[in-house]
Amino acid sequence: MCAAVYVLSTVTGYVLTSALLLKCPNLLHRRKRETFLSRHISHRGGAGENLENTMTAFKHAVDLGTDMLELDCHLTKDEQVVVSHDTNLQRVCGVEADISSMTYAELPPYLCKLGVTFQKECFCEGGEDKRIPLLRDVFDAFPNTPINIDIKVNNNTLIKKVSELVVKYDRENLTVWGNSSNQIVKKCYKENPQIPVLFSLPRVLQLLGLFYTGLLPFVPLKEQFLEIPMPSIITKLQDPSRLTRSQRFVAWLADTLLMRKSLFQHLTARGIQVCHISLKVP
Repeated sequence: MCAAVYVLSTVTGYVLTSALLLKCPNLLHRRKRETFLSRHISHRGGAGENLENTMTAFKHAVDLGTDMLELDCHLTKDEQVVVSHDTNLQRVCGVEADISSMTYAELPPYLCKLGVTFQKECFCEGGEDKRIPLLRDVFDAFPNTPINIDIKVNNNTLIKKVSELVVKYDRENLTVWGNSSNQIVKKCYKENPQIPVLFSLPRVLQLLGLFYTGLLPFVPLKEQFLEIPMPSIITKLQDPSRLTRSQRFVAWLADTLLMRKSLFQHLTARGIQVCHISLKVP
């Protein structure tokens, strides 16, 4: 009987403390400093309206008032940091070669028409700007615009050079970086802990585990940005009528587990931004 009372009181105390700290996390954690606020992010510069990751796309997004540019970085053979999504140039340039195998001067232009990721049977046609830009070009053109950098490959030199550019352009308070790979995010944080990092995919899963076990309010978090597309985005990639029952169930379950208002409110209260990435600019 005594043991049961002890267990019950302990569990009750844990649940009540967890609930309190979930609502009021600043009782335990110092709120992270937010140097900018991003409610809308233009994915690859707004890939649904201009050729992705081009200066034209970035300028269009900034002119229309986007809060943040999202872009992807690779390293060329001559160690130039370029802005492009794919490791291989076949999809975007029609050339069967990796970016890392060519110097910047050798990189071909983008194709005139590119498919839009996350949108089935959608293509974007570009104008004259088909050049793969350098990261420093983007920093020069948009000195006051927050930028989200996806480090596309696990390359120590790439991570170091991106960090050096961020520091050179005094953008540590206007930049967030990372990748879905936890290994890359760890390297980014180790290289320069002053640049905010994203949650990697393994860390998102860990975050959900902590949330549903009630442990999240007790655990410190180094990340400052959470970006998770709604799992139901799968309906944009293929005809919903062609989805199997199990695929629809998995999408519904993932939506239910991920899209929790109390989780997002808790993170926001700790100074961690929960961001929405869009293919179109506002």
